[in-house]
Amino acid sequence: MEIATRKKDNAVMVSVTGRIDMVTAPAFEKSLSDEISAGVKRIILNFSALEYINSIGLRVILTASKKLKEQQGELVFAGLQGPVNEVFKISGFHSLYKMFESEEAALQEM
Repeated sequence: MEIATRKKDNAVMVSVTGRIDMVTAPAFEKSLSDEISAGVKRIILNFSALEYINSIGLRVILTASKKLKEQQGELVFAGLQGPVNEVFKISGFHSLYKMFESEEAALQEM
């Protein structure tokens, strides 16, 4: 798994490549937690290059989202593809979070 973080406008883009699973979830969680601890209020998770996510990864997302909401922040998604998009549909995440085709579309709505 690779994580790339960059600031753009009023949000932080977190692009994840590869897999979020039992081995990589702790690094993903630390990355999100570090951003939230630094005072970031808006995070766009770009999953266009994410190949796989399991329940541990979903738990990390829920935890980060809860922390952001406590600070009046928001977590949204961009670029969900294939199996990852299916996991989000099956788990009900599509009804919990805003989903966008691209980072640009997400930025326009934030």
